[in-house]
Amino acid sequence: MERDLLALEERIEQFIALCQGLRAENQALRTQVGGLEAERKRLNEKIETACARLEALMEKIPE
Repeated sequence: MERDLLALEERIEQFIALCQGLRAENQALRTQVGGLEAERKRLNEKIETACARLEALMEKIPE
């Protein structure tokens, strides 16, 4: 009985450690996603600016 309780306690501790590790990884991934979303927004804005500049230049070119 004592041995079973010790084995169960060890498995519970492993499970808790796994959950804590997954929580930390999840938080790190959320932070990474936030950064990537901000970068994507910045790059999309640059693309829109470049497209607008190209359209303006194309309007200036005689046909």
